Amino acid sequence: MYYYVKSLQYPIDIKTPDPKMAKDIISQYGGPDGELGASLRYLSQRFAMPDKKSKAILNDIGTEELAHLEMVGTLVHQLTDGVSAEEMSRAGFGAYYTDHGWGVYPQSAGGVPWSAQTIAVKSDPVADLVEDLAAEQKARATYEKLIDLCADNADVVDVLRYLREREVVHFQRFGEALNGVEEKLAEKRFYTGMKENYIR
Repeated sequence: MYYYVKSLQYPIDIKTPDPKMAKDIISQYGGPDGELGASLRYLSQRFAMPDKKSKAILNDIGTEELAHLEMVGTLVHQLTDGVSAEEMSRAGFGAYYTDHGWGVYPQSAGGVPWSAQTIAVKSDPVADLVEDLAAEQKARATYEKLIDLCADNADVVDVLRYLREREVVHFQRFGEALNGVEEKLAEKRFYTGMKENYIR
C-alpha cells in the first residue's frame, strides 16, 4: 500500500514558461532512461530478489522514482502552462500539442512513446541489479545533459541538479544491494535429512 503525500519531494516553481525546454525535459518522464521506466523496472524486479534487504531497496527506490516522475511531469506542465499553440509549434512541440495538448504524456525528447521494451526484468538478481546500476548512470548522464541545455533557467537547473544527485544515491544503494545478493548467493549449501538448508 502506498501513502500519498500531497507535496512534491522537492519544490518546483518555474516563473518563465519555455516549451522548448519542456520538449527536452519530457524525456526524463517517458524516455528510455526516464523515471517511468525506472519506477516500473525496480518495482517489478523486487519480487525475485533473494533477501528482504534487496527487496526493500528496490521497493524504496522504485517508490521514490514515482515521486521523481511527478516532479518531471510538474516541470513539463509548468514550462508549458499558458503557452499558446503557436508558441508550442515554434518550439518544435507542435506534433506533441496536436496529440496531447498541454497534457503530460510519457515520451522521449524525440517523440517516441514510452515502451516497456526499455526495461528489463530477468528474475536473475545479479543481472537485474547490474541493469539497475547502469540505469542510474544513464539517468544521471541525461540529467547532466539537460542541465547543460537549461543553463539559463536557474529554477529548472535547481530541480534537475536535485534529481541528478538522487540518481547518484540510488547507484550507491544498488551497489550495496548487489554486494549483499552476491554474498547471499555464495553461501555454502548443506543437507540435513531430506531438506536442503543454507548456512546462515
